[in-house]
Amino acid sequence: MSANTGTKGEKSTDGFSEEERAAIKERAAELKKEAKRGRGSKGAAEELGVLSKIAEMEASDRAVAERIHAIVTTNAPELSPKLWYGQPAYARKGKVVCFFRSGHVDKERYSTFGFTPEANLDDSGGLWPTSYAVTELGDEAENTITTLVKKSVS
Repeated sequence: MSANTGTKGEKSTDGFSEEERAAIKERAAELKKEAKRGRGSKGAAEELGVLSKIAEMEASDRAVAERIHAIVTTNAPELSPKLWYGQPAYARKGKVVCFFRSGHVDKERYSTFGFTPEANLDDSGGLWPTSYAVTELGDEAENTITTLVKKSVS
């Protein structure tokens, strides 16, 4: 990811372009309104909780969590964002499939992106991933996460 030079659509050093950040803020406002109206309140409230938790994170964790949120919600729309042990997670029919753990919150030197036994990853010849240490997301890491998230819900 490149530093934000003010060019439309370019990524900032914290993971999202200005347009993406504005869209996230807009979606959070929509979710707040939905929750107040009572329509879709559970799902809206849960996604709002995830977005709020991400917004509270240290900058480095926030950048990674925002990208992971975008990857998961784009590539596995059947997964619902929810908080799990106070951290962002994504569930199918109420059961968590994948999750992000903030390294700063956990007082660890790295954050973690992981999968639960609900993920469909265990057909890889006796060896499959359950979690990854994450300090930043480059293109290769984003591609790996995208592939695993898609496979986890297949």
